[in-house]
Amino acid sequence: MQELIEKASVLMEALPYIRKFSGKTIVIKYGGAAMVEEHLKESFARDIVLLEYIGLNPVIVHGGGPQINKVLDKMGIKAKFVNGLRVTDEATMEVVEMVLAGDLNMEIVSMINKHGGRAVGLSGKDAGLIRAKKLPKETVSDENNVSQRVDLGRVGSVKAVDPALLDTLDKARFIPVIAPIGVDENGESLNINADLAAAAVASALKAEKVVFLTDVEGIKDAAKKLIPTIEKNEARRLIKEGVISGGMIPKVECALQAVNEGVKSAHIIDGRVQHAVLLEIFTDQGVGTVIS
Repeated sequence: MQELIEKASVLMEALPYIRKFSGKTIVIKYGGAAMVEEHLKESFARDIVLLEYIGLNPVIVHGGGPQINKVLDKMGIKAKFVNGLRVTDEATMEVVEMVLAGDLNMEIVSMINKHGGRAVGLSGKDAGLIRAKKLPKETVSDENNVSQRVDLGRVGSVKAVDPALLDTLDKARFIPVIAPIGVDENGESLNINADLAAAAVASALKAEKVVFLTDVEGIKDAAKKLIPTIEKNEARRLIKEGVISGGMIPKVECALQAVNEGVKSAHIIDGRVQHAVLLEIFTDQGVGTVIS
């Protein structure tokens, strides 16, 4: 009986959040271990279906770096990175599209639909959803501190997001699953960082929340302790002081961009935790860091 009472308590804790967020759009950047480990993949798909069933509007933007690397390796194409960005020549771009907009996107859609959802696979090229522009050359320094400019190839940044297609899908109660491939003014495909794409989509939709699934607990302070809630100015201070460093910097910058452009809150959470999305949205404590 006590176990049943505890289950009821969990539902009661979630009730005010369900009421508050019903009808709201939640953009989720799906990546990391949550996209690789089978039990986490199944858990994520069920969580998304639950969000839709209780009245939220989930929109998924997914990455796929490890999966792209695996296919490149099989094809004998060496993956190259400059300042954390994938150098994307013509051959690599073909693989990126094949993996992100093809196999991986369809796998996510199928898994959500298997659990009772109505997911639809998209790329940023569909209906001009993500209009992009090619990134300029990156400056890199060698071991002798000699700088040079490196062309990243078909790598882009988001120029604009047209939410019309997503609005249509939302009205029909479909769940969009978006591969982060943009299109430039010449109709050429560009590889977009999934965090950037998620932030831009959330901003265009004026989403209630944007949630970034990662392989870390969230933002930590100088003592390596998790920070549950942080304001924008404090996050910028921690970046400036080097407390937020490495690969966490661009993720926090994307979160800050979304909040600056009208998204109510941005969440950086540990996707290695089962049901992380539900725990972050529907519990008092959460499982990561919220930037507001």
